Amino acid sequence: MKTYAVRLYGKHDLRLESFDLPAMQEDQILAEVVTDSICMSTLKLVNQGQSHKKAPDNLAENPVIIGHEFCGKILDVGAKWAHKYKKGDHFVIQANLLLEDKPYSCPGYSYHDMGGDATYAIISDDVMRADCLIPYNGDTYFEGSLMEPLSCVIGALDSQYHVPLGTHTHEMGIKENGNLLIMAGTGPMGLLAVDYALHNPDKKPKHIVVTDRHQDKLDRAEKYYPSQNGVEVTYVNVKGLADETQYLMDLSNGEGYDDIIVMAGTPGALKEASDLAADDACIDFFAGPQDKNFMAEVNFYDVHYSRTHYFGISGGVADDMRKAVKLVEEGVVHPATIVTHVLGLNEAAYVTEHQKEVGGAKKIVYTHKNMDLTKLADIDPDSELGKILAKTDGIWSKEAEAYVLTNMKEIA
Repeated sequence: MKTYAVRLYGKHDLRLESFDLPAMQEDQILAEVVTDSICMSTLKLVNQGQSHKKAPDNLAENPVIIGHEFCGKILDVGAKWAHKYKKGDHFVIQANLLLEDKPYSCPGYSYHDMGGDATYAIISDDVMRADCLIPYNGDTYFEGSLMEPLSCVIGALDSQYHVPLGTHTHEMGIKENGNLLIMAGTGPMGLLAVDYALHNPDKKPKHIVVTDRHQDKLDRAEKYYPSQNGVEVTYVNVKGLADETQYLMDLSNGEGYDDIIVMAGTPGALKEASDLAADDACIDFFAGPQDKNFMAEVNFYDVHYSRTHYFGISGGVADDMRKAVKLVEEGVVHPATIVTHVLGLNEAAYVTEHQKEVGGAKKIVYTHKNMDLTKLADIDPDSELGKILAKTDGIWSKEAEAYVLTNMKEIA
């Protein structure tokens, strides 16, 4: 079967091309990809090329299909997996396979014939062995592509932990009725973290503080994620504050923050997190750095005497993905609010490399379409698509997706 795909051949060498997939083997699955969500982590892959841990050493001869946040439907199933999957099933993939024999193998990073920025793909036996091919029965494909980033913030918040005084017990998850700080939190991952913290049926904070330096992004976040469900949410533009740390400490009533998610990959952000930590605080360095020698100040007095905990996680596992799917299918969490752009496969390579310049939050690739990058806020309100979006206050929707799938030009 012929596929169109964006493949990486080396540092900053992305190519949209057409080629024939190999014949599906009995331990594989043939799939149609419908949507992929572009992730900043893919830009790290493009920047690093074959030096990236998840990329093969011979990218030039063995290019990989990029994109790991994809959703589609199964077209054919090899005999090995016929007992578990069937034609027509919709699926999402947890990209962190974490196989003992292939610890760094990951769809969208490591495979010649499997990735999200493609029209069709061969799903490797590795995915099924890891139990990372997950059924998805949501109403839309694009929300399926948001399961992977949602699973990442679920993994991050559920991995926070606290140790009650006088015990050695690690109580997992954010502190119930505690103070949660999300630093640089108006990007797509930050917004999903706010959404999950507001609607998590297991544990909720009493106060969420979200910081950033862009007022327009803060305003958009506050519009879609105001205080609710008994949780106060405060959005803070820290740009220009005379004493940012003291201002944020005052917002916690001098208590400090029980849980801190650092989404800015700077030494200064980590030092500030250290300064804002409450007793028994847990700090997650979510923003994985590209610099292998990245260092930051840590207050080890507080580590010893105030029991400050540090860890770094920005990826989910299969159970996090299943939880994400359940929350979205049941309408508890609404990831559609983080979509700001849509595009066709023809634009995927460019947008992947220019995410910072494009701005906004999540960009959804409709892989079978030849479609210019489109910012939702710029769509003509008098156009048919604009009228559809008016029904949902500009939020991407099932009806909007159906319009694109029916009316936009095919990639070939």
